[in-house]
Amino acid sequence: MSKNESEKSWRLATQMVRGATLRSNFGETSEAIFMTSGFCYDSAEAAEARFKNELPGFIYSRFSNPTVEMFEQRMTLLEGAEDARATASGMAAVNAALMCQLKAGDEVVCAQAVFGSIRYIVEDLLPRFGVKSQLVDGTDLSAWERAVTPKTRIVFLETPSNPTLDVIDLPAVAAIAHKHGARVVVDNVFATPVLQKPLQLGADIVVYSATKHIDGQGRCLGGVILGSKDFINNELTPYLRHTGPALSPFNAWVMLKGLETLELRVTRMTESAARIADALAGHPGLAAPTNVPALLYPGRPDHPQAALVRRQMAGGGNMIAFRPKGVKAGTFRLLNALKLVDISNNLGDSKSLITHPATTTHQRLSAEERARLGITDDLVRLSVGLEDPQDLIEDISHALEKAG
Repeated sequence: MSKNESEKSWRLATQMVRGATLRSNFGETSEAIFMTSGFCYDSAEAAEARFKNELPGFIYSRFSNPTVEMFEQRMTLLEGAEDARATASGMAAVNAALMCQLKAGDEVVCAQAVFGSIRYIVEDLLPRFGVKSQLVDGTDLSAWERAVTPKTRIVFLETPSNPTLDVIDLPAVAAIAHKHGARVVVDNVFATPVLQKPLQLGADIVVYSATKHIDGQGRCLGGVILGSKDFINNELTPYLRHTGPALSPFNAWVMLKGLETLELRVTRMTESAARIADALAGHPGLAAPTNVPALLYPGRPDHPQAALVRRQMAGGGNMIAFRPKGVKAGTFRLLNALKLVDISNNLGDSKSLITHPATTTHQRLSAEERARLGITDDLVRLSVGLEDPQDLIEDISHALEKAG
């Protein structure tokens, strides 16, 4: 059995610690950081052969780099993908995954509940280049059926969604897309590769903001795109090579260190989030349920897509959304009363973080659009970290008392 075949047979925890390790002649235990912009060749003939892809090796760190390649290949093991390329940020990954395969006249169908910057790319940027875009309710399969046509090149979605934690039926949407020859691109940030495997559920391409759970400690930016070798080599790599959203080797090294503890962190965060969601459910400081529930957590049986969560995910994740009393003013009182949880628009961190999407991550949307998506003025998004869950329950419960 070759080393590559052996790595594929390893279990998840082993892959995250040892997968795709590339040691130098010094035999270091921790992965080396190759902080170099360029590489040398033994001869002019070798340089020519390497540029023609006739000889393996590295050319320039904007194209590829040993430390970055270790991160990419370890991610392929975790995701079960054929290949991967890393980028400077999560949004660079989203943009590259779309732009590398679209041309004027193509159409994109996107779930309406996605991160605000993704909405900008789909609604504002792509139409400038002659790409038609359409937004649909991702939880409504009939909406996908009506929207996807033979002109549709890409179907894009995130599940669970940001920030309302909608869960989309991946196999069903993939079947609709593939019936018309469209590719399915999934932003899997909230679920992480620990809790959900989109490629196994019918997706063609997966994107991550590695800044979130993969780093998981608020240190640096990064992104990654995973898919088939054909897509990565023939469509994505030329786009990345010539447009330059390269991941720093140092950031790639940080991500490799993050992967070593990813399963442990996500498992602990998920356990804590479930406990916190149960403690907050029915809290007198929560707003009355409307068309938007007072509390949303994919791991609870009262989540609108609870049955789908059980089929599609290995756990509810570390993200909770809830609505305190007092609308926007009450929500701000809650945020300002927190002593342990930090106000931050980041997520997936070892520290618990909370944000008010209507005035931060989704503020560019109109009030009407936010209301339609369930991003009300009293909705907050909580990313549960690694603190003791009882301390978090006490902190949030105390803040909820201040909200109303």
